[in-house]
Amino acid sequence: MNKDVIIIGAGAAGMMCAISAGERGRRVLLVDHSRTLAGKIRISGGGRCNFTNQNVGAENYISANPHFCRSALSRFTPQDIIGYLRKHNIDWQEKKLGQLFLKNTSRDIIDMLRQECLETGAEFLTGKEVVEVHHEAGKKDREFTVLIENQAISAPSLVIATGGLSVPETGSSPFGYKLAKQFGLQVTELKPGLVPITTQSGFPDLAGISIHTIATCNKMSFREDLLFTHNGLSGPAILQISSYWNSGDPIELDLLPGLEDVLLADYPGKKLLSTALAQYLPKKFAQYYCRNWLEDKAIGHYSLNQLKMIEKNLHRFSIIPTGTEGFRKAEVTVGGVSTHELSSKSMESKRVPGLFFIGEVVDVTGWLGGYNFQWAWSSGYVAGSFA
Repeated sequence: MNKDVIIIGAGAAGMMCAISAGERGRRVLLVDHSRTLAGKIRISGGGRCNFTNQNVGAENYISANPHFCRSALSRFTPQDIIGYLRKHNIDWQEKKLGQLFLKNTSRDIIDMLRQECLETGAEFLTGKEVVEVHHEAGKKDREFTVLIENQAISAPSLVIATGGLSVPETGSSPFGYKLAKQFGLQVTELKPGLVPITTQSGFPDLAGISIHTIATCNKMSFREDLLFTHNGLSGPAILQISSYWNSGDPIELDLLPGLEDVLLADYPGKKLLSTALAQYLPKKFAQYYCRNWLEDKAIGHYSLNQLKMIEKNLHRFSIIPTGTEGFRKAEVTVGGVSTHELSSKSMESKRVPGLFFIGEVVDVTGWLGGYNFQWAWSSGYVAGSFA
């Protein structure tokens, strides 16, 4: 069997690439080792798929080359994916911080993508493992031969859309990175991103309690909620900052963002420090904080300077994580196929013509809030425009 384009990975990026290539009249085959399409779409956003963000820009992505994603993002925008949803009468809604979710279920967007692929003539081969990929450098036709179990399929264009290492229950694997190395492409260091962090003792006494905070690490800050867990910390603020965290780095938390001199308002007085703090923080946390790091006595028994220092520490509460919950709990993989190896215009390898990498397998990682799906749509679309 011969095709014009073989796409390995039938997730968000892979199917968008198939649509884009198919609209150009290319004969496309999508191959996936899972029998179920788009596992990450299915579970994202609590089953309602946070499919993009209204405020997408290059500054919302992490990469060794922070400008690499600009071209793709400008050529397939949030309005473009919304256009597909409108075409298929799929309802969506905006939540906080520009995040767009489906009103019904993630199944809607999966069905939409599959239908669009089929309408362009793309074929699916699911539940099949890719055994080997061959390519003879210098051959005039530059054919790639993909051995899928006992079947060999050839095409002049091969697109790798196999995702990263995150959420292994959806079928993630290191296949894309191994293939990149097979062809001599560099892969940057890989680590879990958008992932809960662990601390030495965890916070079993506070598990389930949420606090609005500003989390800061390596000159990046996010103002969102954090969540105490048995193993450490989670919640949007922590997931966001985790992508910037490296082993040994401290994370600084402002537990009273936007508030100043809150304790001085009760000075002098008989109110316990924990009671005063509970006006601004969850009562259970206020009691825990006073029990573990301070003496819980009346506000009037502290000096003004001591109260100012307590408040300062709450604005700059520092922790050094012992690690993260790993790829098992990570939403994305930070790192991937080096952007220096790829054309930002087409996502094609500079070393191996006809070989493309898209989506999470590339060293482009978005923030929490729909940015990673937008990268999947955008990178898939531009690759399909050239493959």
